[in-house]
Amino acid sequence: MSGNIRILIVDDVQEGRDMLTRLLSFEPDMDVVGYATTGSEAIEQALELEPDVILMDINMPDMDGITATEQISQMVATS
Repeated sequence: MSGNIRILIVDDVQEGRDMLTRLLSFEPDMDVVGYATTGSEAIEQALELEPDVILMDINMPDMDGITATEQISQMVATS
């Protein structure tokens, strides 16, 4: 793997997204490339940004994180 690890954070709670962003900012080889607040938005962002890692909240208002993860894994090619 070359370059930094690209991370998408999915959490409907702003404080959760902020906390993860702060923690990851201490890692020189990791970049937060985007955020999503719903499962549907997570799917859109995953397709658009093609992150290496998605940190997914489980409980969200429109679609739970497990369902979103299943849909993403069916739509996005993995290596």
